Amino acid sequence: MAFALGGPSSTAILASRSISSPSPRHFSPLLSLTPGHGNGKKSFGSIRIQGKKGRPQVQCNVATEINTVEKAANISEESQRPVYPFAAIVGQDEMKLCLLLNVIDPKIGGVMIMGDRGTGKSTTVRSLVDLLPEIRVVFGDPYNSDPEDPESMGIEVRESLGKGEQLSVVMTKINMVDLPLGATEDRVCGTIDIEKALTEGVKAFEPGLLAKANRGILYVDEVNLLDDHLVDVLLDSAASGWNTVEREGISISHPARFILIGSGNPEEGELRPQLLDRFGMHAQVGTVRDAELRVKIVEERARFDQNPKEFRESYKAEQEKLQQQISSARSSLSSVQIDQDLKVKISRVCAELNVDGLRGDIVSNRAAKALAALKGRDKVAAEDIATVIPNCLRHRLRKDPLESIDSGLLVIEKFYEVFS
Repeated sequence: MAFALGGPSSTAILASRSISSPSPRHFSPLLSLTPGHGNGKKSFGSIRIQGKKGRPQVQCNVATEINTVEKAANISEESQRPVYPFAAIVGQDEMKLCLLLNVIDPKIGGVMIMGDRGTGKSTTVRSLVDLLPEIRVVFGDPYNSDPEDPESMGIEVRESLGKGEQLSVVMTKINMVDLPLGATEDRVCGTIDIEKALTEGVKAFEPGLLAKANRGILYVDEVNLLDDHLVDVLLDSAASGWNTVEREGISISHPARFILIGSGNPEEGELRPQLLDRFGMHAQVGTVRDAELRVKIVEERARFDQNPKEFRESYKAEQEKLQQQISSARSSLSSVQIDQDLKVKISRVCAELNVDGLRGDIVSNRAAKALAALKGRDKVAAEDIATVIPNCLRHRLRKDPLESIDSGLLVIEKFYEVFS
């Protein structure tokens, strides 16, 4: 397959300054979103909290200056950090395919990429940015709310729709958020500004990385070194699509639907089996052994380091071709069908391999349909299932605690035994 590149992000997303949430002890749960005043340059709107009888109303700003967006939108491609083109990645077809299938169907549940150090795991994931399609978002919303899907909307947007207010909608690239290993739980989930509560009488919520990643991609490099409680939070949010923050007597929930991508080196330790099971697909990455391929990788990297702009331009046609493939596949995914007989055989493979739970069945069906859509077909074939089922099941097999993750040979053998 040819792989390739789109332009830079068309619109920057606003980060919320503060979103007020009422304390159940002091305010009634009546909130409303009112339009911003002035020349439209400083605020998008405000939340008005109606107090109980005899108590004052508290009002605080919701969104930040539009000037921030205008400045960010004017940043040229040349001034941004150059990203290695996805099409220029040599080999590692398994990893690239898993990433593309998750972009086509985010409900697959993300990818766990494990492999030797220096094999291009982080480079490949970050190169995916150029291929991400554009989506419609509510302008100025810190959660990248979908103007048409209530399940992907923040509470302010929902209330605006309930009042019949007109929403400002913009097109922007799907967002990719990098989660550093040193991030705290407050930075990931969001936190309450207690100082503001004491000085102004307002409990303001500061959204975290999960809010920024809503409807986008959350990438965790060296995920096997991340604190277990943070991994639990990420996986729970990815599975439920919502993040709930409990701080100082108040509870705030916001949408957090994202594709979780993790990478790591197995020499530094494996994730717990119950955490591995929450990743939709698992890709194994090995060091390239072919001498000619290794030389090609070295030469391509040298070309990129010498002149990133010229190197990216040389892969522009391939990048655009793949971008169109992804866009077409996302559009046609809902019409792809899979025969009942193939569904039964997938479940037989899972049952005979003693795979716990039903996630393996669900992900295998979704991944096979996404692959058929990527190939431009409206019906799943057995070869599609054969391609994706090792990645969907290998990390779900019961194995000896001292063994590493199965290479997928057991899954392939069982597949041919059932499908033959």
